[in-house]
Amino acid sequence: MKKVMLAILVLVIASAFVSQQTKPQPGGLKAAMTRGKTVYETVCLACHQVDGLGVQNMNPPLAKTKWVLGDKKALIKIVLKGLQGGEIEIDGDKFHNPMPPQESTLSDQEIADVLTYIRNSFGNKASLVAVGEVKAMRAKLK
Repeated sequence: MKKVMLAILVLVIASAFVSQQTKPQPGGLKAAMTRGKTVYETVCLACHQVDGLGVQNMNPPLAKTKWVLGDKKALIKIVLKGLQGGEIEIDGDKFHNPMPPQESTLSDQEIADVLTYIRNSFGNKASLVAVGEVKAMRAKLK
């Protein structure tokens, strides 16, 4: 009987731990911005720079561009799948560096947070990106 109770206790604790790890983070814009800034500084800053202006002719800016302020679905897809092969044009400037996909690197929560951060930093003001939007796009792209 003790072994059964111990096994049940272990399962309850393990399931609580797993559910805590996968549960969306609470807190609204302020919390998402804080978490998103951490992701940005870790993953995005080297290419897009501290001011979000990128590197001329190499890495595109994130400040006040239609790519960032426009369709969230397109932006989520870019982060998940990256941009490979070819160039993109932003405000008349061409950029050639590929962007690596982040689908196996970042969680849905991290992508939602970093995109919310980008869409509300560097002079940008746009709606939040929800975890559900990232999750739906990830499923669609499989």
